[in-house]
Amino acid sequence: MKISYFHVDAFTRRPFAGNPAGVCMLKDTWPPDELLQGIASENNLSETAFVLPYTGGYHLRWFTPKVEVDLCGHATLAAAFVLFNYFDHAGEVIQFASRSGPLAVERQGDMLVLDFPSRPLQPCVAPDTLIHGLGRMPIEVLRARDCCAVFATPEEVANLQPDLAQLNDLDCLGVIVTAPGRDVDFVSRFFAPRVGIAEDPVTGSAHCSLVPYWSQRLGKRYLTARQLSARGGELFCEDLGERVKIGGYAVAYLRGEIEV
Repeated sequence: MKISYFHVDAFTRRPFAGNPAGVCMLKDTWPPDELLQGIASENNLSETAFVLPYTGGYHLRWFTPKVEVDLCGHATLAAAFVLFNYFDHAGEVIQFASRSGPLAVERQGDMLVLDFPSRPLQPCVAPDTLIHGLGRMPIEVLRARDCCAVFATPEEVANLQPDLAQLNDLDCLGVIVTAPGRDVDFVSRFFAPRVGIAEDPVTGSAHCSLVPYWSQRLGKRYLTARQLSARGGELFCEDLGERVKIGGYAVAYLRGEIEV
């Protein structure tokens, strides 16, 4: 089997930054899940997206090097970038069917804007494992799919050196750390050792929770965000209540063919 393959840096305007995603373009049917997981493990990127066309849109699935996940922002952005730039998708909106329901990506000039479900955070008691794993006491802890630790300054977020073995023991997919920004509305980082991602460079799906939180806290519908990983990334967000919009740029790094 030969599969068209693309490597795209998402949530950045320049190569070697943002979050790299693999995009595999399938043709007729889903290969076995074991093969999809094997490809994602071999790619060893935080996410590999698999795209399968159907009448009116595309099926979309995402795999980390260890597991399939229910939602991924940067690999969705990357998949849309590939469809718009290499497969001559007609129109300005792409519809995806996913495990998290219908998702849309709209092209607005050079920016691609994700339409994702909102996942509001709820206050919770801070688990000891989270505190020990981060090595610092946050001012607030909340939870949705992921645990979220809120800090007072972007410097605290940038300087964290978490104990990933401790975070691996938490019963959540990943850990978001966030704080108010200085030249942006808010900053964040994301750790998900349980699913094979030590630190994710830029995490679109985490913003399904971050956007409603910061929108309410700051009293703003439109928000700018930066993820403070080593590679870094920029996101342009809008709170729509039950949905969030997450905009960003992408650049291609390579295209080729997988033979399996």
